[in-house]
Amino acid sequence: MKEIKHVIADPLGLHARPAGLLVKEAAKNACNVTVAVNGTSVDAKRIMGVMKLAAKQGMELTLTFDGADEEAAAASMAEFLKANL
Repeated sequence: MKEIKHVIADPLGLHARPAGLLVKEAAKNACNVTVAVNGTSVDAKRIMGVMKLAAKQGMELTLTFDGADEEAAAASMAEFLKANL
C-alpha cells in the first residue's frame, strides 16, 4: 500500500472541473485509489464521492493506492495534483 498527501492550493478548492479530472486520472490505474479529507474516505474513481468531500483550499488530501501498479499510480497522481490542485 502506498500513500501520498497533497495540500490544495487552488483558491476554488476541489470543485467540479478538477474533481472530474482527478477521477479520470485515478481511473487510468488498475489499483484501488482512495482519497480522504478530514477523516472521510471515498473511492477516487467515483465522481459523486469525490464531490461530497467538498475539499477547500488549504485542506490536505490523502490518497492511498493498493494494488499491482500502486507505485506508478502514486507517481502519476502526485504529478497530477501538483499541476491541477
